[in-house]
Amino acid sequence: MKIDNIIFDFGGVLVDWNPRYLFDSLFEDKEALEYFLSEVCTHDWNIQQDAGRSLAEGTRLLQEIHPEHATMIQRFYDDWEVMLKDEIVENTKLIPVLKRSYRLFGLTNWSAETFPIALKRFPFFSELEGIVVSGEEKMIKPNKEIYLLLLDRYKLKAENSIFIDDNLENILAAQKIGFHTVHFNGDLNLEHELERIGVL
Repeated sequence: MKIDNIIFDFGGVLVDWNPRYLFDSLFEDKEALEYFLSEVCTHDWNIQQDAGRSLAEGTRLLQEIHPEHATMIQRFYDDWEVMLKDEIVENTKLIPVLKRSYRLFGLTNWSAETFPIALKRFPFFSELEGIVVSGEEKMIKPNKEIYLLLLDRYKLKAENSIFIDDNLENILAAQKIGFHTVHFNGDLNLEHELERIGVL
């Protein structure tokens, strides 16, 4: 295969983001914490902000549904930066090496309002040629439209590109379009995998 481009997802691949970094310290009752993260501030709710809904609207709507959790819901985005821990150095260290031979891009599900915080904090983002942020485009993975937008905007061919993501749904969607993919789960060493497929 001829690879010209490498596209990275961010959360879980290049940066360590987890609501628990905030809420572990706010809940003394662990059962209450688990309920809050699984039933109140859920992934499905958060992804709507990644898809372009404003943080203020998302917060208000959820507080109306769960008024008993209004204070904690407010903290989710007021203190969002606490959830953003560190870059995943074993992966970000590969960026300057890969950049010598490939065009590098980002394709991320991320709120347009919170992404600038990460962009400012982590210098490695400036090494990427282009970044497509779901919240800015009002479309999200795994919907094919956002992959096609990336390809069109930067004049890329899926068959000449490797897409790296920790979410299997996003990987499967990329494969349908023709991307080569790497599913970065918790057991995978990304450097070794890229060496195995001949990219490094």
